[in-house]
Amino acid sequence: MDTPFVLFIAVLILFGMFAFLSFVPIGLWITALFSGVHVKIGMLVGMRLRKVRPNEIVRPLISATKAGLDLNIEDMEAHSLAGGNVERVVTALISANRANIPLPWMRAAAIDLAGRDVLEAVQVSVNPKVIETPRVAAVAKDGIQLVAIARVTVRANIERLVGGAGEETILARVGEGTVSAIGSASRHSEVLENPDQISKNVLAKGLDSGTAYEILSIDIADVDVGRNIGAQLQSDQAQADTRVAQAKAEERRAMAVALEQEMRAKVVEAEAQVPLAFAEALRSGNLGLMDYYRMRNIEADTEMRSAISGGDSDKKNPSS
Repeated sequence: MDTPFVLFIAVLILFGMFAFLSFVPIGLWITALFSGVHVKIGMLVGMRLRKVRPNEIVRPLISATKAGLDLNIEDMEAHSLAGGNVERVVTALISANRANIPLPWMRAAAIDLAGRDVLEAVQVSVNPKVIETPRVAAVAKDGIQLVAIARVTVRANIERLVGGAGEETILARVGEGTVSAIGSASRHSEVLENPDQISKNVLAKGLDSGTAYEILSIDIADVDVGRNIGAQLQSDQAQADTRVAQAKAEERRAMAVALEQEMRAKVVEAEAQVPLAFAEALRSGNLGLMDYYRMRNIEADTEMRSAISGGDSDKKNPSS
């Protein structure tokens, strides 16, 4: 054979071997074989054809086998095709097995596909965590406002992780229970003296029903005295009553001024009728001319006496 042809055949064989090794994960198959996991070459090739990375299936399977778990590789591949995280689910199963928590593959896969972190759920189930509520303000029956902060210790409930409410619901229910407990207290000092009464009342209501967590304890971390809401409401009511009374007094004053103006108008009208009455009396003969002059003299004398008496009083009282 010609040398160029032999080189061409050699290059073609090398290229074919490289393509075969890159498509068929021989190294992963050997690793699984020496780890005690028997995976067929055809299954690995099928994973390639189904757009599944064999490494993401075989390595978690090796970890599960070493941990004593019996998993089905087809279920793992189906979970990966559904968009799940196989490695996280297997790690959660190993952690649950070490902690003696019953967690089958189907439930762990369902929790993962539901969007929850199944590994974190197992960790919280083993090691409960503490969540803190925001500042909750409530008013006791004596009108004093109290602001409380509660720390809730919860443990994940594996059986209710699918379909169960999350931390937000727990915090909302604890806040509502805190408001109810403070509002039912006769005096705010009772709450300050025994803040554990709040946690006992809230814990007795079974706030974890329908949630993905189990409430272990509720501790009141801090209670502060806020405003005197009762006194403020009374002050606002007094101010409102004052404004109403002022409005009514202004209304009465305006009515009195209007009545006074009306009476003055009537007096002016009556005074305007006096000259007409005199003229009519003179015309009809009921009043003589001398009687009229005599009356005018009396009026003039009266005005003079009044002026004199007024002048004397001014002299006696210069300050006026």
